[in-house]
Parts: sequence; structure tokens; C-alpha cells
Amino acid sequence: MVKETAYYDILQVTPGASSEEIKRAYRKLALKYHPDKNPSEGERFKLISQAYEVLSDPKKRDIYDQGGEQAIKEGGLGGSNFSSPMDIFDMFFGGGGRMNRERRGKNVVHQLGVSLEDLYNGVTKKLALQKNVICEKCKGYGGKKGAIEKCPTCKGRGMQVLVQQIGPGMVQQIQTMCSECKGQGERINPKDRCDNCNGCKVVREKKIIEVHIDKGMKDGQKLVFHGEGDQEPDLEPGDVIIVLDQKDHNVFQRRGHDLIVKMKINLSEALCSFKRTIETLDNRVLVITSRPGKFSDFAFMAVKPNVKISKCTLTQISLWAGEVIKHGDLKCILNEGMPIYKSPLDKGYLIIQFVVIFPEHQWLPRAKLPVLEALLPPREEVMITDDMEQVELTEFDPKEQTCRNSREIYEEDEGPRTGVQCQTS
Repeated sequence: MVKETAYYDILQVTPGASSEEIKRAYRKLALKYHPDKNPSEGERFKLISQAYEVLSDPKKRDIYDQGGEQAIKEGGLGGSNFSSPMDIFDMFFGGGGRMNRERRGKNVVHQLGVSLEDLYNGVTKKLALQKNVICEKCKGYGGKKGAIEKCPTCKGRGMQVLVQQIGPGMVQQIQTMCSECKGQGERINPKDRCDNCNGCKVVREKKIIEVHIDKGMKDGQKLVFHGEGDQEPDLEPGDVIIVLDQKDHNVFQRRGHDLIVKMKINLSEALCSFKRTIETLDNRVLVITSRPGKFSDFAFMAVKPNVKISKCTLTQISLWAGEVIKHGDLKCILNEGMPIYKSPLDKGYLIIQFVVIFPEHQWLPRAKLPVLEALLPPREEVMITDDMEQVELTEFDPKEQTCRNSREIYEEDEGPRTGVQCQTS
């Protein structure tokens, strides 16, 4: 015994209708009252889709027959796999033309170049976008109300099937977008078209959005502006997605929350101490000082622009460094790296990679070499026997070696040739 018949009445079938009869009834009514054909019948189309969703599922139909619509609600109709009447329609018909359009418009992705300073300090950038908006004059109808008609070329499908003969007795069918209605499945008489949008229903408009870049954001991070995409009638606008593209910096390299900087020092500084400055990304100046000994004291200070260093107060930081700074050594300063996203008072490390510059050839007179050698650690003594061969070191040019290998390969392939030379620069 069926408690309620409202859903059967909506589909215009009897409670004893078979699943095939319900399908046929839904197909007929859905095509007739689809919002694309009857914009004023959106609520009725929704009821038709809701009734079909319940009656086409044997379990839900049984619940409805026994307890009516209230039983369906209590049994979790909201847990349906379909999110809207349009989804049900598309699942049933398999799509086609305007009928298969998504409920939401497409997302628009823009890449925004930002400097390392922007990501360190935070900044707000204005971005000008061109987007489609619903025509205000015709309210998205494209012309006078009632002027829209089904495209006679594609019969409202938005697609055309072209038949081409590719050989004797052989034909090929190609499905293409209808050139008459541009895939919309409908058209508007030129005399009834809106003179503001020319029947397109949307107009192009410039939109300025403000992109707030917080301290510590990363390369590739996305900022989403919901509903700021192109507008289209009967569609929810998509999102505008901004992807941050970090530019290379000429001093610092970023590695997660840390900043890496290469510092060149000469050999005397590596052996006897040095004092250097580093300008931070927020225009402070850190003074780095090392002293020889068991510990090297690295001191840094914050210097305001145009203020002499002598007036600043030093804060000492002791770091284990050994007696010398070696080529490739890594040292760090705490809390001077990148700000941590959403916790900008905390920062990573500022990592310093030392590059020791050695002196050029013949920088010291030969007579003074014994004096220097006496100050340095003793050299390693090598025992030389009569059966050993003594050789001399010469300069190696990688370019000359590459040219030489190329010439040997050429001679192997082509045979011996004369007058072949390779010029090096």
C-alpha cells in the first residue's frame, strides 16, 4: 500500500509503474521543462529531478512507498550521489550541447611574479584582470525576453555531425560545434539582440583585485579568490587562483624557512679573523665578526639606514668555528632567516657559506716563503726512492681537453686527415 503518491503524480505515472516507465516519463518531462528551454520552470524541473532520483532507486522507492517524503528525509536524501537537478539530468542523458554544461564556470589561473623581499616583508599587489560579467542591460538574456529560439541548424544540441567520404563506400562522421549557435543550442534574431552585448549575454570588464601576500609565503603557493572568475547565465562563477612565482635573488637563496648567502673572504681573513656586513631583506645591516681561537665569536647588529656602525650596540653570539674558516664552511645566525608563514615573529636560519679566495701566483717573494712556512703547520714529508719517477704539474684547460677528444673521435670516424685544427678561445 502506497502512503503518498506525490512523486508519482509529478512524473505522471501510477504507483505501479515499472522502472522503464519511470525512465520514459522522466525523459519526456525533463526535456520539456529544462531551464534552458523554459527558464521560468526551474522549480518544476527541480521537483521532477527529485521525484526521479527517489523512484529510480529501488531502496529509496521502497522507503517512500512505506513512509512518504518524510521517511525519505529522515532516511538521508541529502546523502544522494547527485548534487543538483542538473547533475541528474546529465547522468541520465549522457550530456550534449548546453545540457552538459557544468554548474560552475571554469577557474582562471594567473601567475604572479614576486621578489624574495615581497615574501620576506609581506606586500599587497593590485592585479588587473579581464573577465566576463553578465550584461546589465539585458540581464543575461542576450536580447528581448522570448526572443531566444532553438537553433534550427543543430536542433538545440549545440553540435553538428558532418559526414565525409574518405574512400569508395567508406564514410566518416565528425562531430563539431555548431557554427550557427557556437555550441549554445539556441540563437537570437539579430533585430532582437541586445545592443550592449550583441546577444552574447556577457560583456568584457576590467576587474582590479588586491592580492595580500603574507610574510613567509612560498614559491608556488596559491591564493584563491572565490567567485571572481568569468560569469555566465545559469552558472556559478568559477574562482580566480593566483599562483606565486618567486623571482631569483642576486644575494640570497631560499631553502624552506632558511636563507643561504655566500660570503667571499680571502686567505688572511680565513686564518686571522674578518669583519663583514650583510644587508637583510628588510634593510637592516648585520655585522659579522670572527676572531681566531677555540671559539669564533660572530657578532651582528641591526643598523638603520644612514646610521654609522660605531653608534650601534653589538649583540654577541658565540658559535663553534675552530681556529680557521675553511673553504665551504657553513655557519648560521639564528632567527635571521625567512619569517614562518602565519607565525612571522619566528624565523629560520641565515646560513653563511664561506668561499675562501686564495692569492694569485707569485703573490709573495720567494725569499719570504720560508718565513711564511715557519708560521704554518708543517708539511708532510715524502720518502723518495730510486724507483720512483718525478713529474711536474702543468695547467689544465678543460676546453682544450674537450676539443682534443672531439678531434680524436672525428679522426676515428673519417680516417686520418691533415690540416684539421681546433680553435680555442
